[in-house]
Amino acid sequence: MTNPHPNPTLPEPINFIAGEWSKCEPVPGAWNLDPNTGAPVHRAVTTAPDDVERALRHAEQSYDVNSWDDEVTRRRAELLERAAEVIESRIEEIARTDALTSGVPISQTRTVAEFLPHRIRSAADDLRATPRRRALEAGGRDVRLFKVPWGPAAILTPWNGPSFIPAAKMVSALAAGCPVILKPSEHAPSSAQIVVESFVDAGLPGGALQLLHGAGDVGAAITSDSRVKVVSFTGGPNAGRAIARAAAEDFKVLQLELGGNNPALVLVDADIDVAADGIVEGMTKLNGQWCEGPGKVLAHERLIDPLLEALLDRLSRLKIGHSLVETTALGPISNAAHLATLRSRIEDLRAHGAIIHQPAVLPDLDGFFLSPTVATGAPASQATAELFGPVVSLHAVSSDEEAVAAANAHPSGLDAYVFGGDPDRAIAVGSRVLAGEVRVNGAKVADLADNSAQSFWGPAGIGGHSSDEPVRVFCGDRVVGVDSPDLPF
Repeated sequence: MTNPHPNPTLPEPINFIAGEWSKCEPVPGAWNLDPNTGAPVHRAVTTAPDDVERALRHAEQSYDVNSWDDEVTRRRAELLERAAEVIESRIEEIARTDALTSGVPISQTRTVAEFLPHRIRSAADDLRATPRRRALEAGGRDVRLFKVPWGPAAILTPWNGPSFIPAAKMVSALAAGCPVILKPSEHAPSSAQIVVESFVDAGLPGGALQLLHGAGDVGAAITSDSRVKVVSFTGGPNAGRAIARAAAEDFKVLQLELGGNNPALVLVDADIDVAADGIVEGMTKLNGQWCEGPGKVLAHERLIDPLLEALLDRLSRLKIGHSLVETTALGPISNAAHLATLRSRIEDLRAHGAIIHQPAVLPDLDGFFLSPTVATGAPASQATAELFGPVVSLHAVSSDEEAVAAANAHPSGLDAYVFGGDPDRAIAVGSRVLAGEVRVNGAKVADLADNSAQSFWGPAGIGGHSSDEPVRVFCGDRVVGVDSPDLPF
């Protein structure tokens, strides 16, 4: 395949600290690479300790718990709406940048980018609709409940959702009233840069939002500081554990989304085509680089052979190519380090007896490409590592009970899937799986319903997602009222 976008580049990331843009420190000899070709797109950068301290000090000074009257709330909602308008004018730029840093085809990153203004406007609507103070029933006494932002919030986001995750988390914290320090992944910083620029252009006060670039050392410096009161992190379990240990010192509020090897249960009455379509969609959407994608497929033993045949047929016909080509269905893995991790996990499955099926044809490009993979024959008990790519393992089970037991033996805690011909039975089976969200006969990304709520169970992390995330994660309750001698104790 001829490269249709030879040597594309991106601007070198810069910080936004205390209301001003400032240069980052380059990491000597290190570059961020185009996953399609391996060519450099910009130098890798970091933030100096003095600048981290400056951002933390400014966030602490910017926190004002008394500033949330009705007029301030109205102005903040209007500001968010202006930011949505700016984002709307930069959708194509965001889509291209996402595709160039994550490797996800631009046809998919454009869909994600087009949703960003809606997500921001939704936060503005919630801001107007959610009372920050209300009177409680107290027998005529004056007792009030206040929703109070916790304080400075550190938000650390991953490379697989380079624009949407920073925007969604950031807007929730801003709507709550927390000063935000955002640190995007060092592997994909450029989309978050555009999102922050859009909010600054919309008139967001400098104290409300700051942007710092760098790797794990910068993230650790932010999240471990006592001036940070709430941490929202999406990423790997090792970093999540380190954040939790550091946060325990100050009892910070945590939202940790850590992923897992999400099970997909294919019941004996499942429609093979529906199951195969759903699994292939789930394992290839966003290049399989989404924490809720299917990983361990537990199919009834009668369906193993026809399901494998259907999966391989669909995967063999996928168009794999450059992420900036409109007709590409599956692009490259985001970065070389993760490609090496995926190859290692495939080899681990092979070492446990799996047969590795890779039916797709790869493009003639020097990027980080991997054929979508189905591993068959390894024990389900050995398929525990999060795959996080276009890879699934396929395992035979003899009953619903065995499928549920295998799914829950090493639970993902995040997502699960059930495919079955009888929706009532499938939902009953799904309700027994240890996951925050279980999808029946599909593998979409969007919430299953309005007001969906998803907790992170077990190894998937702490906290969750819901329609009231700005209040539930970034605000605490404070009750103030007149006491009474008539209370019983």
